[in-house]
Amino acid sequence: MNILIIGAAGMVGRKLTDALVASGTLAGKPIEALTLVDVIEPEMPQMDGVDLTTRAIDIADPSAAETLIAERPDVIFHLAAIVSGEAELDFEKGYAINLDGTRYLFEAIRQVGKSEPYCPRFVFTSSIAVFGAPFPDKIGDEFFQTPRTSYGTQKAIGELLLADYSRRGILDGVGIRLPTICIRPGKPNKAASGFFSSILREPLMGLEAVLPVSEDARHWHASPRAAVGFLIHAAEMDTAALGVRRSLNMPGLSATVGEQIEALRRVAGDEAVKLIRREPDTMTAEMVEGWAKDFDASRALSLGFVAESSFDEIIAIHIEDELGGELPK
Repeated sequence: MNILIIGAAGMVGRKLTDALVASGTLAGKPIEALTLVDVIEPEMPQMDGVDLTTRAIDIADPSAAETLIAERPDVIFHLAAIVSGEAELDFEKGYAINLDGTRYLFEAIRQVGKSEPYCPRFVFTSSIAVFGAPFPDKIGDEFFQTPRTSYGTQKAIGELLLADYSRRGILDGVGIRLPTICIRPGKPNKAASGFFSSILREPLMGLEAVLPVSEDARHWHASPRAAVGFLIHAAEMDTAALGVRRSLNMPGLSATVGEQIEALRRVAGDEAVKLIRREPDTMTAEMVEGWAKDFDASRALSLGFVAESSFDEIIAIHIEDELGGELPK
């Protein structure tokens, strides 16, 4: 099994790499080659008996895709993206990475398939940002895509391309619409949704965090551990069950900021909650108000995708995976 991870230096990419290294297999087959690429060179993992390669590549470069597909990977995980807030602020960069880079990959696969049989499994990380308000109480897979951000537009176009290239047998695509991943470890990124993680992550470490929206703000979440599970299951599942509808709403947890804070209180106490400083930000609040709040993920659940059912569970996973199983003294 030859695997390519694009966007491997990011948080989810690193965790996916760790999971594959720990398993040594994918879809019941031993991993023989693993290529990790990102705009900065990913760290080289330790994996005996496997052909490991790390590269610094910008997928917005039209020549990059041909280089990446040259080794004929069996499974391609496409995680690379400019996140929501940055894509909104930098129009050209967002389209160059999130749309053009994706299209170049699809085309490189098509060109190879003209001369030899080649149809890789292509796991595309999409986003719930493909949907825009006004929303029903729960958004199903049949809800139409009217994104209200450039990032959501770029991901929606990527989904359409994924479906068309899959329909033509050029690749075997699965699109997973990720919830907001929470609690993200490490330092905040430029995603507008970053505060959902920081109001839990920092207080758990005894640090102050800023909350720019009201506690009534509701959103859709899943943990980093669940995100890795989504990716691996998408690579291993029988895509015949998808038919022509190649992209799925991933399962997750709908919760208000207030419910997040109460979960933090149950786990870490009042002192942790006191570290959250309210600083209302109109731009962020308006963006969040236009985001999806709850989903009907019954199709993904029926196909074997799983996620958490409470924020207590999400916090417990963060403590186990990132804090050594206990809160700092």
